[in-house]
Amino acid sequence: MDITLILLGLFAFCGGLIDAAVGGGGLVQLPALIHALPQYSLATVFGTNKIAVLAGTFSSIFTYIKRVKIVWKLIFPTMISAFTFAFLGAMSVSLIPKELMRYIVFCLLILIAIYTFIKKDLGKTHTELQYGKKEIGLGILFGGLIGFYDGIFGPGSGSFLIFLFVRIFSFDFLNASASAKLVNLGTFTASLLFFIPAGHVLWKVGTFVGICNVLGSLVGTILALRYGSGFIRIFFLVLLIFLIGRMGLELFK
Repeated sequence: MDITLILLGLFAFCGGLIDAAVGGGGLVQLPALIHALPQYSLATVFGTNKIAVLAGTFSSIFTYIKRVKIVWKLIFPTMISAFTFAFLGAMSVSLIPKELMRYIVFCLLILIAIYTFIKKDLGKTHTELQYGKKEIGLGILFGGLIGFYDGIFGPGSGSFLIFLFVRIFSFDFLNASASAKLVNLGTFTASLLFFIPAGHVLWKVGTFVGICNVLGSLVGTILALRYGSGFIRIFFLVLLIFLIGRMGLELFK
């Protein structure tokens, strides 16, 4: 087997593990694909990546649903909004300057990391709120924004969703992680509805990377369910620091 494909599989496993627990696995997997496939367009790399992360997300959802109570009244309209805007984002993938998006994401990651570190009790308990029109409206709004970002760029969308559910809707980190997976299932599917008909998927690479991503997702889900919200919060902070460092080096080198 080609050494490049083996290395991609390793990165995909790590990406799946991270994504299942705290989101953001795409920031490990996508750069590896971009580096390994320089002869292909960004759209093709993105489409191939979406195949892999969809497989990993799908495999982890069933395990989460058995153990976590999903707030469907809030999650379902958020999924619909994210699905719709992710498709629009994928259609706009060649129109938005990627460098501008990277700087915005870099700043947001720093703010989220600082806030999560300062708020020691953030996401430790799950509060059952009354989810009325205001909360559902916020879910639709933020679902649309994150969905569009996921369609046009993607990496880190799971982390943004987790933070949204913890900060705005008072979920604990475990429930937030499970809910983020459901919304991401919609965004990945919507993006592929554009990428596949347009021929922007390398099926051989995508299938292999997808299998490795699934294996990583299963391990990540087991760790998240076993060690709970406290573990996910620490893992979430470690991931944010890693992502900030990695993006910072790329942006300011």
